[in-house]
Amino acid sequence: MGKLIIAIDGPSGTGKSTTARLLAEKLNLPYVDSGIFYRAITYLLFKNKIKPDEIKRIEQIAKKINLEFKDEDVYLNGINVTKEIRTLDVTNRVSSVSKIKEIRKIIVEKLRNYAGSRGVVMDGRDIGTVVFPEANYKFYFFCDLNTRAARRQQDFLDLGHKIPLKKILLELKKRDELDKNRKDSPLKISDDAIELDTTNLIIEEQVDFIYKRIVSANNMLNNEL
Repeated sequence: MGKLIIAIDGPSGTGKSTTARLLAEKLNLPYVDSGIFYRAITYLLFKNKIKPDEIKRIEQIAKKINLEFKDEDVYLNGINVTKEIRTLDVTNRVSSVSKIKEIRKIIVEKLRNYAGSRGVVMDGRDIGTVVFPEANYKFYFFCDLNTRAARRQQDFLDLGHKIPLKKILLELKKRDELDKNRKDSPLKISDDAIELDTTNLIIEEQVDFIYKRIVSANNMLNNEL
């Protein structure tokens, strides 16, 4: 298929990260969850009590950040932070941090470097619109808010955190508004993205939907050559 860049965008709780990871395995491509980069920076700022207006310090942290992905674990500067970056403290702050344009500029370059010569499957909120506007395939996931909240609640339970559903609903609404209305790289649907409602789909169905689209498109292209 040559170098493939597949962008999957959408709000939290739509299943895009798990879908992207499994799709990457199926296509034998690298996988990157762009949100991990912003979560890692948010975690460092929260841990070191750095305020969002300390731009110079934040830029220094963003430039030096080193992330490694081993199976489903995330290592930040050599330390496993898989659970730490998924806490409610980080989740509630990540949108405020990710809207800082200086951070976005640095992270976008880091994300582009991950594609290399092979390509990549990447999910986030601005992958198809900003990071890879020329991606071979673009998908946008959306889902009923209550379903998203239930999924997010289960994610927290898996990490050992019992969070009330009402609280998660409020935080998701708040985050959606921040993501959609931020000045730089807002969450929006690319004009050439394929939309998918994941409300009543299991992960395997989501992966299958994208995989078939890609294989079908490549078969058509090969037949034309």
